[in-house]
Amino acid sequence: MGDVLDRAREVAARVLLPAADEVDATATIPEEHFRALADAGLHGLAAPPEHGGPDVSFDDFLGVVETLAGACLATTFTWMQHHGSVRALVATGNDALRERHLAAAVRGTTRCGVAYAGAIPQPPLLWATRVDGGWRLDGTAPLVTGWGLVDLLQISARDAATADADDADARIVTVLVPAAVPADPSAVTVHPLDLAAADASRTVRLEVDGWVVGDDAVVATPSRAQFLAGQHASARINGCLALGVTGRCAALVEEAGEAGVAATLRKALDAARDDLDAALADPDAMPAARAAASALAVRSAATLTVAVGSRAIIGRHPARRLAREAAFTLVAAGRPEIRSALLDVLPGS
Repeated sequence: MGDVLDRAREVAARVLLPAADEVDATATIPEEHFRALADAGLHGLAAPPEHGGPDVSFDDFLGVVETLAGACLATTFTWMQHHGSVRALVATGNDALRERHLAAAVRGTTRCGVAYAGAIPQPPLLWATRVDGGWRLDGTAPLVTGWGLVDLLQISARDAATADADDADARIVTVLVPAAVPADPSAVTVHPLDLAAADASRTVRLEVDGWVVGDDAVVATPSRAQFLAGQHASARINGCLALGVTGRCAALVEEAGEAGVAATLRKALDAARDDLDAALADPDAMPAARAAASALAVRSAATLTVAVGSRAIIGRHPARRLAREAAFTLVAAGRPEIRSALLDVLPGS
């Protein structure tokens, strides 16, 4: 099928970028976007070859995400969630669950989303209580992307039996369920969220009251420490959103006749990418690297606004969308330590 980065560039240029402003204006991702990503083999990037995925490096995976994010952030943000479920299905000890869903997820004929945010805070927002044959979920899943666009949803909740345990012993229960209101509609209430950018991602908040999920849907039950350690690579992946926005701003600055300014932005982009890559080996450095990438996206969007002048605030020039998307990267998939780093760096930007 050719090089994965070449395929991503082709989908970005042919399908995603021409529609990005319309997606933003209508808050609707065309089904064609997901079909194009699937046809290019880009839904299975997180699966190793023995499970049907392509043989790609993590660097190439990051390059794909950055390329797509620079074309259409809403599509990319929704598509990104899919890979968390693919990785979980590859690693799960629940062989029957893997057999049931992984092949279709790799092909992209089944689309997946993830809901982690309820399990991460202290105290958690979403709890899992052991019941006969499974788990009862109660609380809030505050950010669920792709509701109505994905088929399966991976949900993580804190095991109520380990409420007072330290991170090494506290457990997180992760399940994979149909992305729909369960048979008992009183168990889940859906609250659509109005996002300033990437609103087409159909991100919602779920209020959960007695959603019972069987043991056959359990993906994993890691300790909280293990769960948080797994989020480190995710922080690097999420940094691709900011890098993609910066790259698109640089291209448009150059189109506006400011080649020298665009070159300066690209140099800063390369440095931000290098810092994020280096932070993979140093978890303590990741918050600052993520913050710097998003701060650069904001500066790049402001630079584009100045470069194109009044066109940026009149009509539908992409600068308007990119300014909101840059702001989106400041908070999307953020953690308290990233927020703190941003509050340190932004006043001096």
